[in-house]
Order: sequence, then C-alpha cells, then structure tokens
Amino acid sequence: MQLEKLETGNASFDHISHGGLPLGRTTLVAGSSGSAKTLFAAQFLALGIQLFDQPGVFVTFEEQIDDIRKNLKSFNWDIDSWEKEGKWIFVDAAPKEEVIVAVGDFDLSAFRIRLERAVKKCKAQRVVIDSIGSIFTQFHEETHTIRRELIQVALTLSRLGATSIITAERLEEYGKITRFGVEEFLTDNVIILRNVLYNEKRRRTIEILKFRGSDHEKGENPFTINQENAIVIIPLSAMNLKHISSSERVTSGIPELDDMLDGGFYKGSINLISGAIGAGKTLLVANFINGIREKKERCLLMAFEESSVQLYRNAASWGIDFKQLEEEGLLKVICLYPEISSLEDHFINIQEAVKAFKPDRIAIDSLSALSRTSSDKGFREFIIAFTSYLKHQEITGMFTSNTPLLAGGTSDTEGNISPITDSIILLRYVEMSGEMQRSIAVLKMRGSKHDSSIRRFSITDDGAKIGRHFDGISGILTGNPMIISSGRD
Repeated sequence: MQLEKLETGNASFDHISHGGLPLGRTTLVAGSSGSAKTLFAAQFLALGIQLFDQPGVFVTFEEQIDDIRKNLKSFNWDIDSWEKEGKWIFVDAAPKEEVIVAVGDFDLSAFRIRLERAVKKCKAQRVVIDSIGSIFTQFHEETHTIRRELIQVALTLSRLGATSIITAERLEEYGKITRFGVEEFLTDNVIILRNVLYNEKRRRTIEILKFRGSDHEKGENPFTINQENAIVIIPLSAMNLKHISSSERVTSGIPELDDMLDGGFYKGSINLISGAIGAGKTLLVANFINGIREKKERCLLMAFEESSVQLYRNAASWGIDFKQLEEEGLLKVICLYPEISSLEDHFINIQEAVKAFKPDRIAIDSLSALSRTSSDKGFREFIIAFTSYLKHQEITGMFTSNTPLLAGGTSDTEGNISPITDSIILLRYVEMSGEMQRSIAVLKMRGSKHDSSIRRFSITDDGAKIGRHFDGISGILTGNPMIISSGRD
C-alpha cells in the first residue's frame, strides 16, 4: 500500500518528494544557520492556506512572534488576516527574558496541552515547530529524558492527525544531521537544507534524506529564494529527455552559414558559438537575432558582458537595427551583470522573462560570464536545467563561450555544455603570412550532415562574410597552421 502524501503547494518540492509530505506524519527539516529552515516551514503553512484552505499552527521555540511576522511580510503572505480568520495560530514557546531554572524532571506536558488546544481551535491540518533544538539550551537534563518528552510531542501531533514540520539546527553542512543528535530520532522523515560556501560563492540545496515507507528523488537539488515565490527549487530530476525534436529548420541569419549547416539550425535546438575575444561571436548572435525577420519570430537576448547601448551600436554598424526589432515587438533585450544574482536566480528570472515574452529564440552572450558566479558543479546543473527547459519549450537557443587562447582551446564552460548542444560552431584566429585572419567551422551538427571544411570568416562594414575554405593548410584548429603539399606538379 502506497503511503498517502499531502501536497505542500510548492510544485517543485512535490515533484522531488513524489507528491508532498507523508500525510499525518512529522518531518524533520534540518539545516545550518541561514539555510532557510524557518522560511521553508512558513511556506508550508502559507501555501496550505492559500491553495487548499488548510489551517495551520506555527510554534516558535526560538524567535519572538513579532519578529517572525516582520520577517515573513516581505513574501506577501497576509498572516494578519489569516490570524483574524482563525486560519493561522501562533504558539509562543520562545524563552522569555528571565533566567530559566530547571527544577525537577524535564516535562513538556504543559506545552503539549497548549499545542493540542491550538490545533483543535483552528482544526489545523498543518503544524510547524521552529526550532525544537532550543529546548536543549534551556534545560540541563539527560538526553534520554528530553528525547522521551519530544517523542510525546510527536505522538500528540500524530494523534491529532496533523501533518507537521519540526525544524532543527546543524553545525556543519555535511556532518551530523542535527546539532544535538536527538531530533532525527523523533521522525520518520528527514529533509536537509544546505547553504554551502565554496570559493566565496553561496549555493543553497535541498535533500530528502529519508521518507520512511515512501519513495523520493535522491540527491541534492539547488534552490533559491525570491519575494514572489519564497523558496523555489530547481528539480534536476524533472529535466528528462522527453522533449520534442523538430525537423523544421530556422535560419542563422547568414545564408552561407545556413548552407554549411545544410539548411540552418533545427527549431528548438541548442547551439554553441565558441571563439576568442573579438573573433565574431556577438556578430553571429546579432545575425541570429536578425533572422527572426524572415518568419516574424520573437527573440529574447540575455547579455551579460555588454550594455544595451553597446549592443545597439555594434548591431547598427553591421546594418542590423535592434531598436526597430524592439519597436515591432520582436526583440527583448535584458542586460545584467552576472554577479548580481546566483545562477539559480538567473534561471528563475529567465523563466519569468520567457513566460512573459514568449520568444521563439533565445540568445545568451555569454555563458562564460555566467560561469563566474558559481562552482563547476553548480554551473553544470544550471546548464542541464536551462537547456532542458528550452527544449521542452521548443525555443531555439544560441549561446556564446570564450576560449582561453586566441588560437582556440577548450574552456571549462564549453566542457560543461558541449555534450548537450545540437551544434557547435568554432571561430578561430589564423596567423597567415604575418597577418591575423579569422576562420569558421561547424564542428558538430546533431542529426544532420554539415560542411566539414574550415572557411575564411571576415567582419566587414556589411557584417559577416563567409568565404572559401582554406586550401592546402592544416593545423588551423590547433593554432599551428602549416602549408601542405597539394599533390600537384
């Protein structure tokens, strides 16, 4: 018999938990300071009221109620109104200013009575206790005595039929589950929130450590916090390979490049432009954007290295009018410093922009700039989530990546994205007879034949020009061009 679940209302959490929290049971949510334990618990109550009209009780053992109200107001939850309507009840179990002296055996019977009254008063279906570990700092009793009393609290919640969350603190991100090593024995379910600092960068993740008697997604999933949706999880397990693969072609905006690609990019494909600084990556992006004119498509441009003024000026110098495209409602340009947000925040913001603008194409210039804001693991997960999202939306994507050397070379950014791209176009510098020339080559075109030659590529007043292939020369892509024998007399 499958364990019945209670939907939390957070769709991404309900996905990784295979339906929500086990109904009528208590779940421990453990995390270090700043990992969003209280927010996770409060969101559980708020969404229960907003989406399912399920009343809730919030017990605080640590913070004062007024402080909790102030902290949660920024998330547009009308807690004051819910309190007046009897849908949200606070129970203040936080220590007061006076010194607490433990006399006799440790006993939570009075608290259990208060808790039971609150649950019955509003017919609560959801209960939060935040944070149970505070008890250990108030009383100096043997651990087994406190454990016994906390088990009685869990049994009370179970008897009342409430689905509950108990939060607890931990001292390290990858160590003991809780600070005192007791709280995890109270519950059948354990969730861990992490706020890991790596190379001066913070990354939040959520992991369902155990759901006794129920299946769930394994491993950590990144999450972020925003005012509109509170905790937003990016479930990597939702990034499946069930997207549609279209045979329809869309233009790159450059006829010669379309010929090299045997008709253009596939609709809904992910395409990478790799090259050194000044090799022409942004020019290819500009032509890709200009290609929307052919079928009156829409394009979203996310620029992380140049301002909109620079982009408009550069495009105009190549005969491409970004402003006119914007006025026609075909183009939306968003320019941001990548460091202003985490990758998870950027992902959520891009999703919101896509929902609002509904583009057929999206261009990211450049992925290399975005990669600076996260660890390698975080960036790989972002790429997997982002490209999967675009494919499910059938949006054709073009990304640029900077190579570390003028003559080429593979960057860490390319190593993370190249396996999941549909096509890779290489822009390289070539030193020939004492002057620098540019080359272009299609390295990969998934599901289609393509021109395998390395062609001359130049940037003129009229934009991009693709010429004939380099004849009788080898070693261009390695940065060591050599003239070879043509085999003729």
